[in-house]
Amino acid sequence: MVVKEKYNYYSGNIPVIVTIEQNKEEFVLTYNVSIVAISENTEILLNKIRDELITKTGIRLEDMTDPKKSEFIRNKFKDTIVYLLSRYIPDIGQKTKDFLVTYLMHKSLGLGKIELLLDDKNLEEIVVNNASDPIWVYHHRYGWCKTNIYIESEEQIKHYASLVGRKVGRSITLLNPLLDAHLETGERFNATLNPISTKGNTLTLRKFNVKPITITNMLQENTISLPAASLIWASVEYELSALVTGGTATGKTVFLGAMCSFFPPNQRIISVEDTREIVLPKYLHWIPMLTREPNVEGKGEINMLDLIVNSLRMRPDRIVVGEIRRQREAETLFEAMHTGHSVYATLHANDTEETLNRLLNPPINIPKSSLPAISMMIIMYRNRRTG
Repeated sequence: MVVKEKYNYYSGNIPVIVTIEQNKEEFVLTYNVSIVAISENTEILLNKIRDELITKTGIRLEDMTDPKKSEFIRNKFKDTIVYLLSRYIPDIGQKTKDFLVTYLMHKSLGLGKIELLLDDKNLEEIVVNNASDPIWVYHHRYGWCKTNIYIESEEQIKHYASLVGRKVGRSITLLNPLLDAHLETGERFNATLNPISTKGNTLTLRKFNVKPITITNMLQENTISLPAASLIWASVEYELSALVTGGTATGKTVFLGAMCSFFPPNQRIISVEDTREIVLPKYLHWIPMLTREPNVEGKGEINMLDLIVNSLRMRPDRIVVGEIRRQREAETLFEAMHTGHSVYATLHANDTEETLNRLLNPPINIPKSSLPAISMMIIMYRNRRTG
C-alpha cells in the first residue's frame, strides 16, 4: 500500500481525516475517510436519542421537508439533541458534545455519511451506485476514487432521494423513478431507482462552489489567458450576446457565472435553469428562476420556455440560460437577442463546428438567418492528459 496524500478538514464539528492510497488489489485509488471512532454502546445510545427526537420535537415529516421551516427545525432539533445528550450522558465534555450533536444532525436531517464528503473542497462528484458497492468520489487531483463508506441498504438510498425530492417539491417513486434537484447548499442532486438502474438505487451529487469562481481565479489557475479575458470583458460591457459551449464537465456553467460577474450592478439579470447551478455575486440585481416538473396528476409544470417567455416581460437587461436543449427555447432566445436583449447561455458541443451543427439541425433546428445574433462563442476544453 502506497499513501499518495493525507489531509484533514472539519464537517461541522466532526474532524475528518482523508488518506488517499494505492492498493495492489485495486485498479483505482482508495479514498479512506476516518473520524473519531464511536463505540458500539455509544452508537446504540445515539440511535435511541435519534428515535426520541421526533417525539420530543413534535415535528412531522412534511415540516422537515418544508424549505421555509428548515432553519427553525434545525435549531429545534439541535436544542433537543443537546437536552437529550445532557440527560443520557451528563458528564460529557463540550467538545464531545459538539461532535455528537453534528453527528446526530447529519443522521437525522441530512444524508448521513454523505454529509462528511460534501465538506471536502477537493471533491467534484459524489456517487452512490447501490448499497453493495462503496461510495465513489471524483477528486480534483486524482480523478475517480473508491471510498471506504457504504450506504446501509437500498431502502436508505431511496429515503435520501425522497428526502431531497420533498424539499424541492418533487417526488421519486416507482412510477416516476428519476429525480433531478439541488440541495440547500447548492449541490446538484440526481437519483434513480431500481429497476431503471438495474444494479440498485443511485445518487449522484455534483458539487459547486458556494463562493463564485471569478475570471481572476481563472487567470491565476491559467484556465484562461489575459487577452481572452479582456476580449470577453469588453464584449460583456458592450452587451454582446454569447454562447458558452463544451463537452461534459468542461466548466461551462462555472465560466458562464464568471462572465456574469462583469455585469454592471445597475442592470437587471434574469437567470433560467432546470437545476440551480449558476452562482452570481451578491452585488448584482439578479432574479434566479427554476423550472418545475408536473405533479402526480400531470399538472403544474413550468418548463424552460415558460420561464424564458415570462422573463421577457420582467424588463431584463440580461438573460442567462443554464442550457439550451430544445427548438422552442432556442427560437425564443434568438428572438430575445433580435429585440435587443443581451442573452448568455450554455450548450453541449465540443467545438465551433459541432456547435453550429447542433443549432442548425434537430432537435434545436433554428434558421441559419438567426445565427448572426450570437456575437461570440466561447469553447471550453478539459485537457484530461495535463489536468
